[in-house]
Amino acid sequence: MRNSAPNEAPTRTATDSPALELRGVSASYGTTAVLRDVSLRVAPGSATALLGPNGAGKTTTLRLASGLMKPSTGTVELFGKDITGTAPHRRANDGLCHIPEGRGVYRNLTVRENLAMQSTKATGKDAVDKAISAFPVLGKRLSQKAGTLSGGEQQMLALSAAYLSEPRVVLVDEPSLGLAPIIVDTVFEFLNTLRSSGIGLLLVDQFALRVLEIADHAYVLRRGAIVYDGDPQTLLDGNMFEKYVGETE
Repeated sequence: MRNSAPNEAPTRTATDSPALELRGVSASYGTTAVLRDVSLRVAPGSATALLGPNGAGKTTTLRLASGLMKPSTGTVELFGKDITGTAPHRRANDGLCHIPEGRGVYRNLTVRENLAMQSTKATGKDAVDKAISAFPVLGKRLSQKAGTLSGGEQQMLALSAAYLSEPRVVLVDEPSLGLAPIIVDTVFEFLNTLRSSGIGLLLVDQFALRVLEIADHAYVLRRGAIVYDGDPQTLLDGNMFEKYVGETE
């Protein structure tokens, strides 16, 4: 792996075709620029860390990738297909799963009903079995309304969408936010299992060191621009982490 200039588009190779690629993407909220010429790639079966201070543009990057926002410049590609103008549900049908911050579950539906809503290809008992195999505690909560679950259980239910929709790329925004350490361990074990199954992951999380431990590649955003593109281990060594991630805006 290498460090590259912040705005340098990654070099393509025949054996390194990305699952997801953002090329020269910029975006604004009104007149305020929030992303500036961002290029990044997620390889199949890999975990890519997207780090940076609060307000750096991490969530915006995920929203652009999933189609919840449109870039002012640049393109978004999924397995080589330009999806820049494609609606979010069509991206989901093509294998892109976005798990946003905030434990997105249907609070007034039971756990079983939530699993049915999340499932596209797997249905019925198969959907439930897949979720329970990942998070056994959900098997004890099937008749319980999602809004009455603990925060950790709600996050497990939200993450189960990454199994039930059978995606090829998963975008995860702050999966460990507000969770107890033992639940954080469970979440990261699950994410590592997804990667091992061949799914490409783009991960944003407050526990940057935990993300770097499972990441194959890392990007750091500051003020809407990529300032680091390279080996996660390099960020873990010496003073690199504080230089790129540890400082505040």
